[in-house]
Amino acid sequence: MAELYMKPGNKERSWNDPPQFSYGLQTQAGGPRRTLLTKRVAAPQDGSPRVPASETSPGPPPMGPPPPSSKAPRSPPVGSDPASGVEPTSFPVESEALMEDVLRPLEQALEDCRGHTKKQVCDDISRCLALLQEQWAGGKLSIPVKKRMTLLVQELSNHQWDAADDIHRSLMVDHVTEVSQWMVGVKRLIAEKRSLFSEEAANEEKSAATAEKNQTIPGFQQAP
Repeated sequence: MAELYMKPGNKERSWNDPPQFSYGLQTQAGGPRRTLLTKRVAAPQDGSPRVPASETSPGPPPMGPPPPSSKAPRSPPVGSDPASGVEPTSFPVESEALMEDVLRPLEQALEDCRGHTKKQVCDDISRCLALLQEQWAGGKLSIPVKKRMTLLVQELSNHQWDAADDIHRSLMVDHVTEVSQWMVGVKRLIAEKRSLFSEEAANEEKSAATAEKNQTIPGFQQAP
C-alpha cells in the first residue's frame, strides 16, 4: 500500500536510499483515517475484561458515618449566652478600707507618745493626721494608698517597725503626689513610737534585773 504514495523517481537508486513519498498523492487519495486517541485507558491488572459502568449491577451503598442522632445535644444559637441558665458564682468583694480603722490607731499612738516627746513634734504629727483625715474624707486618696495605710497601721500596732517603715517608703515612692503632705507626720510617728517602745522595754528589763538582784535567796536570812 505504501507504493501508492511513492513518487516515481530513479529506479537505479541504492538499496538503502529512503523512499520518496508524495504529499499530493496522499491528499488526493484521502489517506487512511487515523483513530485519534485522546484518552488513555488503563488495562485491568487482573486480566478480566472491562465492563462499562452502566452495565454493572448496583451494589450496596458505600458505608459512611452514621447520620447524626436527633438526641445529640445541639450547640446554642449564635448570640445566646450558654451560661444563662447557670447561676453565676459569687466571689467575695473586698471592702474598701475604712478611715476610722486607720486614724484611730494612729491617734492612739500619738497619745502614747505625749509626755515622752516634745510638744512641737506632737503638734506637727497631729496636723499631718488631720490633713490625712481631710483628704481621705474628700475622696482624694486612691484605693491602693488606703490599703497600704491599713497595712502600715497593722504593722505599727504589732510593733513591726521595719515593716511599717518599708510601707511608708513604698508609699512615698509610688504615690508621692497623694501622700507627700501628711506622710512626713506618719514617718515621725513611727520613729517616736519605736523609740518609746524601746525605752519602755529597757525600763522593764532594768526593773526586772533590779528585782531579781534584790530577791533574797531561799534559806538565807538577811543580817539585821
